[in-house]
Amino acid sequence: MSRSAMYRTALAWCLLAAGSECMHEEFQPFDAHQPHSAAAYDRPIGNPHQSRSAVIAEHGMVATSQPLAAQVGLEILKRGGNAADAAIATNAMMGLVEPMSCGIGGDLFVIYWEAKTGKLFGLNASGRSPYTLNREVFAEKGLREIPPHGLLPWSVPGCVDGWSELQERFGTMTLQQLLEPSIVYAEEGFPVSEIIAGGWEHLGDGLREWPDSVRTFLPNDRAPSVGELFKNPNLAASYRAIAADGRDAFYKGSIADEIAAFSKANGGFLSSKDLSDHESEWVEPVSTNYRGYDVWELPPNGQGIAALEILNIAEGYDLRSMGQQSADYLHLFVEAKKLAFADRATFYADPAFEKLPTVELISKEYAARQRKRIDMQQAATDVPAGDPKISQGDTIYLTVVDKDRNCCSMIQSNYYAFGSRVTPGNVGFAMQNRGALFALDDNHLNRLEPHKRPFHTIIPAFVTKDGKPWFCFGVMGGDMQPQGHVQVLVNMIDFGMNVQEAGDAARVRHSGSQTPTGRPMASQGGSVAVETGVPLETIAELQNRGHHIVRSRGGFGGYQGIFIDQQHGTLHGGTEARKDGAAVGY
Repeated sequence: MSRSAMYRTALAWCLLAAGSECMHEEFQPFDAHQPHSAAAYDRPIGNPHQSRSAVIAEHGMVATSQPLAAQVGLEILKRGGNAADAAIATNAMMGLVEPMSCGIGGDLFVIYWEAKTGKLFGLNASGRSPYTLNREVFAEKGLREIPPHGLLPWSVPGCVDGWSELQERFGTMTLQQLLEPSIVYAEEGFPVSEIIAGGWEHLGDGLREWPDSVRTFLPNDRAPSVGELFKNPNLAASYRAIAADGRDAFYKGSIADEIAAFSKANGGFLSSKDLSDHESEWVEPVSTNYRGYDVWELPPNGQGIAALEILNIAEGYDLRSMGQQSADYLHLFVEAKKLAFADRATFYADPAFEKLPTVELISKEYAARQRKRIDMQQAATDVPAGDPKISQGDTIYLTVVDKDRNCCSMIQSNYYAFGSRVTPGNVGFAMQNRGALFALDDNHLNRLEPHKRPFHTIIPAFVTKDGKPWFCFGVMGGDMQPQGHVQVLVNMIDFGMNVQEAGDAARVRHSGSQTPTGRPMASQGGSVAVETGVPLETIAELQNRGHHIVRSRGGFGGYQGIFIDQQHGTLHGGTEARKDGAAVGY
């Protein structure tokens, strides 16, 4: 079609759609000195900072950081599966298409809303340290920290048992039905998406110490490029074993045998007993009320309550009058985060081993005391930082809401990229390195002990309003996660943004005041990374208040969210513009 013919076709559609008004549109030359706003048909609701419209559907929705995985979950919903079914199928597909971030070698956490009972359930599917691994092992090796790579940071992967628990309690389809789409893609291949391909290429060299990892993830001795078909027949075989024999295939069967044998042959500590003894735990989610909205997180060993601590502190201020990108709001947010993360560094651990002050930490009374420690004109420099090791993390988050309004908020991770970097034999997945988050300090609550769950960064979230589901969401990305939870919620509740705009808006990320070796940074009080979109005048004022500001292109997390519109009976999906993500519905 010629350009003139294309123009005539476009004009005809314009006239059909808008009548004669289209012909009267006046086109003015751009004047940099005149204010301009996007027309309503150029950007969603005329908002120049929103990347795309929210996805709106009636019956069901899936949102995650890779489009093919979201489509797999949607297909399960269309076939009659519920939110639990679709979440498991989506997660299995994510383990194939984004293997550096997640997979069955990692852990899993879930918040699940059961529509028929109107209740929330929490699932902690994180694994424990080996029985035979203790702090003396590292002292004998002359190590002051647990190394992030190799077999020493292995803990039992909890993902598959998490799938099993979720499927048995809430699911309606078999594991064989839920894993079949991923098995087909693993055997026939899938095209690698853009952002994942970039991460794969950047991170792939770290695998070269382990031949099985190279063979699995670097075909032709390199990472797959954008659009290239990638196959993982070994992962397909592992999925087939789980589909046939359930979670026992992983913890007591052929997969367990291969992991344990590899561990023994390579000087590791993870044994058959560690795997066979693993079990997940159903826990009670904890919450705080923020301006009439009940925000739900899971209790430690995860870091979810840090978000609740920050929200409790922020509730004492009129954020709306401050403005979304104002120096006052961002200063307050960073100072509240410092206080919450100081608690995180001290009090978050496995509650099976320690009595933790969780209720006290998320109380309104405690927040009122913490609020008094904030100077609105000066950045604090003497607030202890969290463990600097926990600033990293490769994770995926997914959210599903079905036709009955069952809701699943699920997060799953290997921790670092490709976890420990070790693929044990022919299993088709890398083992996590979550054990690197243990402390070796004898007096630390999170100290390494046998058969103990480490501190965890990955956190799902959920919001109810007047006892009904309102928002099912999460923000992946190491210690950005609670910071991201707060920023997204404040964007929606205080600043009135929709589910897509709330994730698109520029974010900030505070990092602690120490380097991994314990030396002070150039600026005491840590640093505040800001995205493009934070105004220059705001940055200048934050610097005046003592913040060390850095521009960053990454590290601001990955958000997915589904807003449950009770008024209209519809679902509104937002997906992370910083990832390959997609929100899909029907």
